[in-house]
Amino acid sequence: MSNKTIGVLFVCLGNICRSPTAHGVFEHLVEQRGLSHLFHIDSAGTSAWHEGAAPDSRSTAQAKKRGYALDHLCARQVTSHDFKRYDYILAMDNENLANLQRIQPVNSPAELSLFLHYSQQSKYDEVPDPYSGGASGFTLVLDLIEQTCEALLETLLSENNMNKPSSQ
Repeated sequence: MSNKTIGVLFVCLGNICRSPTAHGVFEHLVEQRGLSHLFHIDSAGTSAWHEGAAPDSRSTAQAKKRGYALDHLCARQVTSHDFKRYDYILAMDNENLANLQRIQPVNSPAELSLFLHYSQQSKYDEVPDPYSGGASGFTLVLDLIEQTCEALLETLLSENNMNKPSSQ
């Protein structure tokens, strides 16, 4: 098995709802499977509107109901360094993907794509922003993220020829 870690960065607009939720869910999934040593996981926003802020309390509450912790996360803006540090930069929607493509440095090795590219469902292409809506929007976001994180993990392990350790 390779000693290389896979860098995964989840990105939305303000880094307080969707991307920290994906960060927390994916981090939890990786930890549960004993694979933390194989991944470097983070989240960021394409804007600096909420820089330094904790995730939205509605995201945190919804995640906590399902056993995910987001309280250790802090909003930050994407930097040019992220395009060197992360192998996969996953945008929650097309607008943020376009913003990432616009600021991606020339010769950056990072692979940019929509997060839901890894999803098995076909109803949504983008993770809807729940910020201005009610509780049901946060539930939908978490549903989409949980399902997609499972598929994402399997895909990344396969693409990078990494097998789950037999015992650790």
